[in-house]
Amino acid sequence: MRYAAYGSNLHPLRLSRRLATARLLGTAFLPGWSLRFHKRSADASGKCSIQRGSRGVHFAIYDISEADKILLDKIEGVGSGYDEACIDVPSFGRCLSYTASATHIDDSLFPYDWYRELVLAGARLLDFPKDYVSAIASVSACRDPEPSRHQEMWDLVNLIQVQGLHLPSESITSPAE
Repeated sequence: MRYAAYGSNLHPLRLSRRLATARLLGTAFLPGWSLRFHKRSADASGKCSIQRGSRGVHFAIYDISEADKILLDKIEGVGSGYDEACIDVPSFGRCLSYTASATHIDDSLFPYDWYRELVLAGARLLDFPKDYVSAIASVSACRDPEPSRHQEMWDLVNLIQVQGLHLPSESITSPAE
């Protein structure tokens, strides 16, 4: 099945550490949507969500197995802050994604700095437009107050920044016609 990632799962290295079968198919742009960091997480920070309206959202489109979809539902917290969504993505058709549940939207939240950097690392690697990347970089972020998680996630960000500088040419396939 196809999965449309837009937040911390944009980067192939990040997603492959979560889902064994994830294979990057390509990227897509969906006009009429906006990327927001307003989903209230269990760790009290703002995570990404998409909502209708604005300039549009860039996605990484992955192929994942049914077993990994079940795992991803658990990771994303379906029923506990995120709702499953099917969206029509140009050149890729219907894709699985996630949107913040209305009960978990809070515009006063900030993402943790490591979380924003994971989103940025994916957007940069996938060569999203400079204005889109700049908009993500301009989102105010705060330090994670949990020291071990802060360190673990910054270690992941640093690994991604060192190892994930380039996509192998064979890692992206053409979208289905």
